[in-house]
Amino acid sequence: MTSLPPATAPQPLPAILPQTDRTRHRRLREQGSLSRADLDAILDAGFVCHLGVVIDGRPLVLPTVYGRDEHRLYVHGSVASRSLAGSAPVCVTVTHVDGLVLARSVFEHGVNYRSAVIHGDARTVTDPDEKLEGLRRLTEHATPGQWAYARRPSRKELAATTLLAVSLEEASVKIRTGAPDDGDGPDAALGLWAGTLPLIQVWGAPVPDPALPAGTPVPGHIAAREGTRHG
Repeated sequence: MTSLPPATAPQPLPAILPQTDRTRHRRLREQGSLSRADLDAILDAGFVCHLGVVIDGRPLVLPTVYGRDEHRLYVHGSVASRSLAGSAPVCVTVTHVDGLVLARSVFEHGVNYRSAVIHGDARTVTDPDEKLEGLRRLTEHATPGQWAYARRPSRKELAATTLLAVSLEEASVKIRTGAPDDGDGPDAALGLWAGTLPLIQVWGAPVPDPALPAGTPVPGHIAAREGTRHG
C-alpha cells in the first residue's frame, strides 16, 4: 500500500472537532457531535457526497464520489467540470437516512439520520504520487479490493481526471436516533401508533456485464458484499 510522503503528511487532527462560526451547532444542539470518530464513521459509511461550490456568482451542488485518509477528503471529477477548478471555497455534505420518525402529530415527525458538513478550500491535486494515492483511496472506499483487481489508470486517463483534496479540519456532525419526542405529551392520549420505520440499504447480487465471456467468475471481494451494508 502506498502512502503520501512524510513531508506532506500533516499532524494528527484532534479527537474533538473545533467549533467555528461555520460549524457551531445553532439548532437542535442535542443532535450535534464534536467527536471526530463520529465524523470518520459517517464518511466511511458512504461513498457519495454533495459538493457545493459557487460558479459565476451562483450556487451549484453536485453529487460525486469520494474517498479519504486521516486528514483529507478526496473528490473525483473530470477536467471539463468547472466546479472542480480547485483553490476555491467548497462545502461537502454526506448524509445517511436511517429511518422515519412517525409521531402522533405531524409536527413531531422527523428523520433518524447521520450527517457531516465539511468546510474548506478545495485544492487541485497535481502531484502524480498523491493523485494516484488519492484515486486508490477513492476506489477502495467504494469497493475494497478493486484497486488491486482492475487495471490502473493510464497516464492519459490521469491527465483527464481532476482530483480535489479538502481538509477534514473544519466539519460539523449531527446525529438523530431513537423514538418520537411526544410520548410523554398530550398527544399520547390520542391512541395513535407512533414509532420509527427503519431504512436499511444492503448490496444486492452482482449483475454481470452482458459482454463478459461465459464462465467469468465474480471476484471474491465483490461477491462477499452481497447482503452487506457499505462500510
